[in-house]
Amino acid sequence: MTDPLPSANSDNTSPLIDRRRFVVGAGSLAALGLFFGGSTVYAEEFTPAGTPGKANVAPVGCAVIGLGEQGRAVLTSLSHAAGANVVRICDTYEGIHNRASELAPKATVGTDAAEVFADPAVQAVWICTPTHQHKDLVLAALKAGKHVYCEAPIAHTIDDARAIAQAAQAAQAAKGQIFHSGLQSRTNPQHLHVLKFIRTGALGTVAMGRAHWHKRTSWRRAAANDERARALNWRLKRETSLGLVGEIGIHQLDVALWFLKALPTAVSGNGAVRAWKDGRDVPDTVQALLEFPDGLNLNYDATLANSFDGFAETFLGTEAAIMLRDHRAWMFKEADATALGWEVYAYRDKIGDDTGIALVADATKILAAGKKPGENREVDPSRTALVTAAEAFLESIRAKKGESTCDALTGFQATVVAITANQAITEGKRIAFTPEMFAL
Repeated sequence: MTDPLPSANSDNTSPLIDRRRFVVGAGSLAALGLFFGGSTVYAEEFTPAGTPGKANVAPVGCAVIGLGEQGRAVLTSLSHAAGANVVRICDTYEGIHNRASELAPKATVGTDAAEVFADPAVQAVWICTPTHQHKDLVLAALKAGKHVYCEAPIAHTIDDARAIAQAAQAAQAAKGQIFHSGLQSRTNPQHLHVLKFIRTGALGTVAMGRAHWHKRTSWRRAAANDERARALNWRLKRETSLGLVGEIGIHQLDVALWFLKALPTAVSGNGAVRAWKDGRDVPDTVQALLEFPDGLNLNYDATLANSFDGFAETFLGTEAAIMLRDHRAWMFKEADATALGWEVYAYRDKIGDDTGIALVADATKILAAGKKPGENREVDPSRTALVTAAEAFLESIRAKKGESTCDALTGFQATVVAITANQAITEGKRIAFTPEMFAL
C-alpha cells in the first residue's frame, strides 16, 4: 500500500515542492501510474485492500463499542471489509441494540465494555462512542491487549489525546498492538491517488489552500425522554463537543497537514449560531484560518445552515490547482503552466467556468463497466472511505509489524489542531501553536 505519511512532520521535505522535481515524459507516466484505455490515458492508482483477489484473507475477530449513527455506519462497512468477523457489539443504551444487531446478526450484544475486552475472540475493537468518552475505553482496550481503531478526533481534550497516544505507542512497542486513528482520508484511494500528483510537484509552489463543509441539518436528534436526548445531543454542548471544526472538520484539516507535510503555526477563528437557535451553545457556522510556515495559509469554513457547494478541499499552486470533492478530484492547469506529456490524453470535465483534468483513482473499473471515468457515479458501497479504512486497519493487524497507516501520532496531531481551532472559534481569537503541543 502506498505510504500515507504516518505523521505530518515525519520527514524534512518542504511542502513547497519545486516544479523542477516533476519529471515530464515517458518517465512521468510510470511515476504517476497512468494506463492506456483505448486512445485515452487516465490516472490509475493501486488496487485497494479487500477488492477482488483479496477476499481470502485471514479473519479478524472484531467488536464495535458505541452503536449510534457512526457505530452503525462502521458495522455496515465491516460487512463489506475483507476478513472482518464481527463477534461482539456493545452500547450502554439497550434500546439501540436491535437496530445494530440487524447489521451484525451473528454478534453477541451487550452493555458492558469490560465483557468485550475480556473476550479472547475479540482481536480488534472499534471505539465509536461520543468523543469525550473515548479515553477510558481506549485505555482499557489497549490494557486488555486489543488492537484499537478510534474514531477521530481521538479525544475531547489535548491531555486525554496525549494519554491515548502515549498508551498506544507503548502498547505497540511492547506487544505490537495496532492503534488506528479514524482519519478516513489517509486510506481513501482517491486521496492517495491525488497525493501522487501533490508529491511530484504538479501544483508548482503551493500558494494557499481552502476547505469547506456545508450541510443543512440541525445536528439535533429526537429522543423518547430528556435523559436520552441529552445523551444523543452531546455535539450541541461545549463541555462535550468540539463543534463543527473538531467533529467534522478534523478530517479536512488533516488532509492539509498530510498533503502539505507541515504542522500549522497558528490558528484564528470565529463562529456563531446563525440557523438553529434552540439553546445550543456550539456554533452552527464557523470559519477558521490555519497559518503554516512560509506564509502558507488554509481557510476553512463549515455550516449547518445551508447545503450549497457541499464539501471539498482545494489546493492552489503556481502551476495548477487540485480540488477534491467527495469521491472525485480534478486538476486545473494555469494557462502559462508547462505542459506535461500525459495531459493531452487525459479526460476533462467542465466544472463551472473552468475545465479540469479528472484524477480518477478507479478508472480501470469504470472503463470495465462501460462508463467514462469523468461521469457522475454513485459510490460503490463496498468501497466507501469507511470500508477502505477498516481494511487498512485489518491488514496492519495481519501484517504483525506493529505499524498502522494512520497511527497514534497522526491522530494526536490532528486532534491537537482540531481542539485548538475549536478554541480559537469559540473564543474568537488567534492562538499560536508551539512544537511542544504536538510532541508526545
